Amino acid sequence: MMRTLRQTSDVQIRPLQYRDLEAVEQLRCYAIDADTSASAASMVREPAFSLSRWYGLLKCLSWFPNPFQHTLSVYVAEVNQAVQGMIQVSPFNRAGSTWRIDRLVTGSALTSDDRKNLTALVAATDIGSLLLRHCFEGILQARTWLLELNVTDEDALSLYRHNGFQPVAQITYWSIAAEQLGELATREPDLPNLMPVSNADAHLLYQLDNMAMPPLVRQVFDRHPQDFKTSLVGSLVRLVKQWMTQTETVSGYVYESQRKVAVAYFQLRLSRDGSRPHTAQLTVHPAYTWLYPEVMTQMARIIQEVPAQTLEVISADYHAEREAYFERIGAERVAQTLLMSRSVWHKLRETKATTTLDGLQLSDVIPGLQPVRKPVPGRISLDAKRDRYYKTQPNLSQKETLRSLRDPHNNESHPGDPSLG
Repeated sequence: MMRTLRQTSDVQIRPLQYRDLEAVEQLRCYAIDADTSASAASMVREPAFSLSRWYGLLKCLSWFPNPFQHTLSVYVAEVNQAVQGMIQVSPFNRAGSTWRIDRLVTGSALTSDDRKNLTALVAATDIGSLLLRHCFEGILQARTWLLELNVTDEDALSLYRHNGFQPVAQITYWSIAAEQLGELATREPDLPNLMPVSNADAHLLYQLDNMAMPPLVRQVFDRHPQDFKTSLVGSLVRLVKQWMTQTETVSGYVYESQRKVAVAYFQLRLSRDGSRPHTAQLTVHPAYTWLYPEVMTQMARIIQEVPAQTLEVISADYHAEREAYFERIGAERVAQTLLMSRSVWHKLRETKATTTLDGLQLSDVIPGLQPVRKPVPGRISLDAKRDRYYKTQPNLSQKETLRSLRDPHNNESHPGDPSLG
């Protein structure tokens, strides 16, 4: 389908340019307005900023490794010299083996007149497929692609399924009111080994992250200990962000001294001026699910030091105990999304032809040459020869027997054993 589409329509996929900023901003604003859960979008992605204002600086930062290197990893679809779609991608881990589709917007963001003209040329789903295919073929270091979409977005779900994506996990966004947080903060949490997070604890957090996820999700994320470390430049960038947005980040983990592992981890992003909700990420070892009330109580006590505001928590469907605990304390479901992934490594395996003569085996060409049964391997040891020879020559001494076994060409010393002759 892609080959026919490229021939019949004038669709050009290219990187973002300065003249595309106005059209891309309109598409991005449409994507944010179309999302019914603005709070969920704020937890999944960083707050949107104007590309036109920082385009020159971001263009320079994309030339060397830095935290903003892939901010301008944006590709647009141009039809008749008009931008009709855009896709924004970014690496998910430090190794770059997994990339994430942050935003994909096609012709559904246009006006009614533009949409009619677009339908005459190419459908919006075909533009989305072309944008995805361009990223799959252009970013060679990406072995796995990851995305997150709302479960109610049937058009996007159909587009991603058509391009090989499969569901991996279901993510729920919970909102806890300030009154409920005040009730949780009334008691003292039982966390004797609560430690602050530093780069020296990256290996412990990496082990906890692997233990808390199913094998398929662990393979898709492909995280390493360096993903849990913060560089000097990253620390400075985070401090600047906190100063500009009036936020503060507090993180900690619970250490199990007997097993020498981390069994729980939390990260709080607090709003110091009370202008936006607080957000939190929570990870607990599957064998220590009883820590959910204790860690939530600790986070509630920390939140009491800043202006009262709701707390939004991201929860995947890995542990049923976490979902049950949030329902028990009266948390509200804000949004529900679907995590999907696609492996690029399977592309060659799927398109490999199996009907050529090179892929045929000799047993497939001539079925009569197949063996009746598998041969049974065996061996003849020196002890087996000696025992068999004793049965044929009972009156022979042991010294003469060993001499005859060591000299297989001496047929006169053992005429009675045909197997040794």
